[in-house]
Amino acid sequence: MKKYYLGIDLGSTTSKAVIINENDEIIGRGITNTRANYKVAADIAKDEAIYDARFTLLTNKLKEEIESKPEFKKYMEDIRSIFQYRQFKRRMDSLEKKLKETVDNYNYENKGEIAVALNKIIETIRPQIRDEFVDENLGSKNQFFRDIVSQRYNAEVEKTNKTLFEPLMLAFDKSITPVENKMVQFNFKELVDESMKLLEDKYKGLVGEPEDGKKEDWYYAELNAVKNNYKNVETSLKEHIDSIAEENIHIANMVGTGYGRALLPFPEDCIKSEILCHAFGAHAVFPDTRTVLDIGGQDTKAIQVDSHGLVTSFHMNDRCAAGCGRYLGYIADEFGISLNELGPEAMKAEKETTICSTCTVFAGAEVKELLHNGEKRPNILAGLHKAIVQRAMSLIARSGGVRNEFTFTGGVSRNQAVLKYVKQMVTDSYGDVTMNIHSDSIFMGALGGAMFARRNIEVVLPSKKKRPVLKHA
Repeated sequence: MKKYYLGIDLGSTTSKAVIINENDEIIGRGITNTRANYKVAADIAKDEAIYDARFTLLTNKLKEEIESKPEFKKYMEDIRSIFQYRQFKRRMDSLEKKLKETVDNYNYENKGEIAVALNKIIETIRPQIRDEFVDENLGSKNQFFRDIVSQRYNAEVEKTNKTLFEPLMLAFDKSITPVENKMVQFNFKELVDESMKLLEDKYKGLVGEPEDGKKEDWYYAELNAVKNNYKNVETSLKEHIDSIAEENIHIANMVGTGYGRALLPFPEDCIKSEILCHAFGAHAVFPDTRTVLDIGGQDTKAIQVDSHGLVTSFHMNDRCAAGCGRYLGYIADEFGISLNELGPEAMKAEKETTICSTCTVFAGAEVKELLHNGEKRPNILAGLHKAIVQRAMSLIARSGGVRNEFTFTGGVSRNQAVLKYVKQMVTDSYGDVTMNIHSDSIFMGALGGAMFARRNIEVVLPSKKKRPVLKHA
């Protein structure tokens, strides 16, 4: 029986899971929001990693065809995205039902008007999201259920009568948390079959002609290849789907880490510091890494590592949420936008407004005052993002500065504005160093946990003068 190893990074805002094989190769990733229920969040992330692992195993079965035939490559990309849509739709159906129940229980005099507006919003955003998954590969963007729905829901609420704004937003706030914290069991083969049927409808209607140079020639070559040959891909897929669906993803060992790691149902010797795991994961992906910056939901950590990926020193800020994901979430709420919109909005700035407050609450008050005085939103957001990175840079300096290659991990590493200022400030302070910012940076802690699980070693954090101690468990 093949052995696999699981790492779960239970953060304060997101929970991540990574499954690796005996060769340290990542075969599955899973991610979800962490809200009221840490146990459910960990289970959802684990299940997502297992579904992803099955797709990896399926892809490996078809590796030769994928490498030689463009229709196989395009089909496998599309079916993953459609599979994610089918998962999304199950949750969306539950959310729609919950929203209607919430509004039905209202005591507002205009409850009927609210219900009509809600139905209109649902009927508007449902096909929007479907088309983005099916035609624009929304599933590849690692966005969370809450963010996907709220961004489009909020936009439609803005268009309604002002008297409906508060009850509609309240309905969403009351409905979303119980829905996203509910475990939903999916049948892998059933969802793949549904996805294949949906793809067949898509490919039948394809017209692969260039649109005034909007797409590269290779895109249309892939499109036409899959349009004409998708039946061949379906046949090959069906030959393997039963065995992949039934294969036992045997987790031989697991390690939990992250802000909520003490709440994981793991033995004590399977729980490790997130500092150790982020360092080990970053080093695994970028072996020349010597400095790691992790900006998570609840704290920021500057970490120095040796040639083995073991921590030699670190500094962290865990006394205040300022400069972390929670801080950004608070600011997003102040502006009434989703977390995904913060970075792009800040990138539109003409200048960075100076933000004096380092406290999250006081910064919120300062933001309101700046808006009242006519300051533009993008400029305020740019100033907030810059302030976050300035705090992180002070931690890096205290930990020993940037040595050799620099790797950025954690959920905030996906924010474009934060990335902009990290690159700018690291270069200004330390010159032309190699900076590693990977699309999987948010998974580094979970990856480190999985790698510790495979090696079954015990590592303790160093004191200020001691190097890390390594023991075989």
